[in-house]
Amino acid sequence: MAKYKKYDYSQGLLIPVNFDEQLIPGTLEFAIHTLVESRVDTSMFDERYNNDEAGCSAYDPKILLKVVLFGYSRGLMSSRRIERACRENVTFMALSCGQKPDHSTIAAFVSSLKEEILPLYRDILLVCEEENLLGGTFFSLDGCKLPSNASKEWSGKIPDLERKKDKLERKVKQLIEEQVEEDKGDDDEGRGGGSSGISNRKKRIEKLQKQADRIEKFLKENGPKIGRQGREIKSNITDNESATMVTSHGTIQGYNSQALVDSKRQVILHGEAFGDSQDHHHVPPVLDGAKENMERVGYDEDCFEGKILTADSLYHSSTNIKKCEEEKLDAYIPDKDFRKRDPNLRIKTPVNPKVRKKFTLKDFQHNEAKDEFICPGGKTLKLYLKKVRSCNIIYRQYAADKNDCQECQLKSQCIKNKNARRRFVSVPLVGTPDNLTIPMIEKIDSKRGREIYNRRIGIVEPVFANVRTQKRMDRFTLRGKIKVNIQWLLYCMVHNIEKIANYGVNYGTA
Repeated sequence: MAKYKKYDYSQGLLIPVNFDEQLIPGTLEFAIHTLVESRVDTSMFDERYNNDEAGCSAYDPKILLKVVLFGYSRGLMSSRRIERACRENVTFMALSCGQKPDHSTIAAFVSSLKEEILPLYRDILLVCEEENLLGGTFFSLDGCKLPSNASKEWSGKIPDLERKKDKLERKVKQLIEEQVEEDKGDDDEGRGGGSSGISNRKKRIEKLQKQADRIEKFLKENGPKIGRQGREIKSNITDNESATMVTSHGTIQGYNSQALVDSKRQVILHGEAFGDSQDHHHVPPVLDGAKENMERVGYDEDCFEGKILTADSLYHSSTNIKKCEEEKLDAYIPDKDFRKRDPNLRIKTPVNPKVRKKFTLKDFQHNEAKDEFICPGGKTLKLYLKKVRSCNIIYRQYAADKNDCQECQLKSQCIKNKNARRRFVSVPLVGTPDNLTIPMIEKIDSKRGREIYNRRIGIVEPVFANVRTQKRMDRFTLRGKIKVNIQWLLYCMVHNIEKIANYGVNYGTA
C-alpha cells in the first residue's frame, strides 16, 4: 500500500526575511540598490510634493526607481506586473523595503520623468567613468525599431483617414436602416424581434460610431504630417509621433531607438528614441546628447576630437557626415554599395568569352578645353546637367546625341538598359563642399577603414541583443516621444548598471 507524507493547509509557517541579506553583493539588484541609495540624486523630486503638513505620505522616489529598474531588468514592463512582484517576489520586497506601490503609482512615476530622466542617467554614467568603464576613443552608433503602444491600422494620410471616417459613417447609416426595416416587419407581423440580434446590432453601431467620432476629432485637431522631404506622410490617430516602419519582422508602428556605445565596456553614452524610420538625420541629435552627457561627467568640450565613430550604411548621408566633420570625429560610415566593393564578399562569377565587357568612365576621353567626352566610337558627349545628385554623390552629367547612339555598333557594350536611346556619362565632382560621399568611400575602402569598420558589430550589436533578448524589451508600452524616450533611457540605465555590476570594483562585489 502506498505511503505519502501528510500535509495540512491549516498549519502556519513563519519565514524570517531580512531585506538587507536578500541583496547579495555581486548581483544586479545589489548594484541597483547601492547606486540609487548612494550615488543617484533624487532631491529633484522633492518639488513635486507639498505634503509635509497635510496629506498622505508619498512613496520615496528611490523605492519606485529601484523596483522599476529591477523590473525592467527582469522583462517586467507592465506596472501591474511590477506591483504584483512587489507583493510576491522576495527580491522586489527587499528593494521596496516591504512597501507595495500600486500599478497606478508606478505608471505615473515612469511617465512623469520628463525632466528627471537625463540627470538620473548622467549620475549612472558618472559612476561608469569613476569605475574606469569608459574608453572615450572609439564609439559605435546603431538603432533598433520597436513597436509602440499604437496600432498601424489607425495610420494614413489625411485623405485616407477622411475616407475611412466616411466609410464608417456609411456603415452606421446602413445598420440603422436595416434595424428600422426589421422593426417595421416585426410590427406588421404583430410580434417582437429577437432581443439578442437587436442588442448585437446596437453594440456594433455604437462601436463604429465611436471610431468615426475618434477620427473626426483627430482631423479637427491635427493637420497633415509633413516629412523631411516636404511631402505628407502617414499620421497615426493613436500616437501621431510614432511612425510606420519596415523591419525584418514586417511593418510596425513604432519608434527608432538609437544608442551611442563606448567600445571599452559597451557602456551606452546616450540613447534617444525617434519617430523616424530613416537614420539619415540621427547622428547630430545623438552626438549632441552624448557630448552634453560627457561634459557633465567631466570631459572637455572637444571630447570627440580625433576619436573614431562607426555606423552602418543606413547612416550614410551628407547631414551625418557633416556633423562628424564639425565634431572632428574620424567617422567610418559606408555607403549602400560598400559590400559590393569588398573583395572578401564579392561573388566571383565565371567570365563568359561570348559576352563583351561593358564600357566604363575610363573608356571615355575628356576634352578639358571644350568640356566634352569622346566615346569609344568617336562620338561626342556634351554637357547635359551641371549638377545632379544620386546616392548622396553630386555628378556632372554628359549626354550623347540620340542619332549617334542608335546607329552605333558598340551600343551593346555602352548602354546597359536596352530601352535607353542614348548614353549618359556621370562624373563625380570631387572637392564640392556638399559632396562628402566620395572621400568617405575612399576612406572606408582602405585596408585600415575596413579593419576599423569591422569592429562595429562586436561593439554595438551585443548591446541591443542584451536589451531586446535578455531584458525582453520587444515593444514600448507608452505613447508619445517624450514618454517613449523615458522608457528607452531607463533600459539604457539598466544596461549600464549591469556593466557596473559586472566590471566595477566598488558596486558589483562586497
